Amino acid sequence: MGYGLTALAQARAKGILAVLAALLLLAALLAAFVIAPTEAEMGDVQRIFYFHVASAWAALLAFFVVFFASIAYLRARTVGWDILAVSAAEIGVVFTSLTLASGSIWARSAWGTWWTWEPRLTSTLMLWLIYVSYLLLRGMVEESDRRAAFAAVFGIIGFVDVPIVFMSIRWWRTLHPQVVGTEGFNMEAAMLPALFLSIAAFTVVFLYLLLLRTGLERSQHEIVELRRRVRWLQEGGGV
Repeated sequence: MGYGLTALAQARAKGILAVLAALLLLAALLAAFVIAPTEAEMGDVQRIFYFHVASAWAALLAFFVVFFASIAYLRARTVGWDILAVSAAEIGVVFTSLTLASGSIWARSAWGTWWTWEPRLTSTLMLWLIYVSYLLLRGMVEESDRRAAFAAVFGIIGFVDVPIVFMSIRWWRTLHPQVVGTEGFNMEAAMLPALFLSIAAFTVVFLYLLLLRTGLERSQHEIVELRRRVRWLQEGGGV
């Protein structure tokens, strides 16, 4: 169908990414729970920080892919870009859910509450709601071209919240810790390997899931197109 990578190339890429993701996840777990020092104030619960930051990074990366693919779809009107956008959006919602869940565990230990309406948490919740709405919108429009066009516009507009999430702790007074300050990372140097390995692992996991999800979406699109052609033939279109 001409969607990009051949089936053999996709299978090889999936295998490589799966192995790399597994190795990086194991290394990240080892670094986070064995090598990284215990934080003086929060203790071992601080170790969730590495995966909280990594899941937030993966979510923002996914929504950037939605943004880019949505622009590309409106320019080219090629179904492959729409497939990439919806696949990345679904994965981004999953990673945002992980971010919110891990952030709540962190907040319970650090602030004594599971949730507070501080800027970073609130803007992240809004981001989750935006892209859940994006997915719901797609389910409400039956005609494929209109669905893709509406979703592309929504995906572009929704991306506005991504820089807000990223800059919220700099624009407003907030309880949320600032990982990167004006003079570098606001954490012990011995903790950085665990953070970087977690980010690398979640990035590869995102790429692996994206490859899987786009493959499923392409297969679904091909089935829909095949059914449409069969129905057209049954209605006398081939006469």
